[in-house]
Amino acid sequence: MKLQGIGLRAASTAVLAPAAIAALYLGGLPFMLMIAVSTAFLAFEWTQMSQSRRKGPLTFLLTVTIVAGCIGAYADELPLAWAVCAIGALILAVVARTGGGWAGRAWFGVLYLAVPIVLMVWLRLQDEGGRWTILLFAITWGADIAAYLAGSAIGGAKLAPRLSPNKTWAGFIAGLVAGSAVAALVTLSFAMAGPEWRITGLPVLWAALVGLAGALATMSGDLFESALKRRYGVKDSGDIIPGHGGLLDRVDGLLFAAVVVAGARVLAGGAL
Repeated sequence: MKLQGIGLRAASTAVLAPAAIAALYLGGLPFMLMIAVSTAFLAFEWTQMSQSRRKGPLTFLLTVTIVAGCIGAYADELPLAWAVCAIGALILAVVARTGGGWAGRAWFGVLYLAVPIVLMVWLRLQDEGGRWTILLFAITWGADIAAYLAGSAIGGAKLAPRLSPNKTWAGFIAGLVAGSAVAALVTLSFAMAGPEWRITGLPVLWAALVGLAGALATMSGDLFESALKRRYGVKDSGDIIPGHGGLLDRVDGLLFAAVVVAGARVLAGGAL
């Protein structure tokens, strides 16, 4: 285990995590500001990684598309948000194609980034949305940290060596267990805090299952991004976060887990 690398990752997390938690807790404008800034970085990293031409215009269009979709979700007009994202994907594909770029990569950037980001905004604005969003981040962070530590300390058989040579089965199993356990503990903590904090429609056992599915999605998202980076011939999506690489390297699992947790919210009584 490389202690220096772990220390750098921990230091970066210690700086970023409080800011993210504060935005989640406050909601409203601070949360939307965090989403908008994060979207700009993610759009930049995706375009730099996947496109060879017209990177500036494509980054701008991708950012505007996702932020506009989030504004639609923030206004509780989710159908409008999806329509905006679809139109934006079409415009991005046309611009990329006319510039000699890859149209498929351009519109896929909307699908890959916009859907989970818009769902995160929707999730936060629902009744008890703050608790659901905390649950989402707790599952993702718990699974990610456990997988990294177990994989580094235990090692063993590789999970998917062609996609990501550093990921192991030990880390994968630890991530699943941690995601499930963290979800159960967070839900139980809310219930013990009083009726006003309870997550409606989510008993502890079901929360553990949501955590398991969310952890699986988290690690699937990580592997998926590893496959994309290998496809595009890059080591990291960027270098903005010391010890982690780019922002996309940090939230790749969160993007997948957001879809799972939003689905769980619908089953528990939300409405898309």
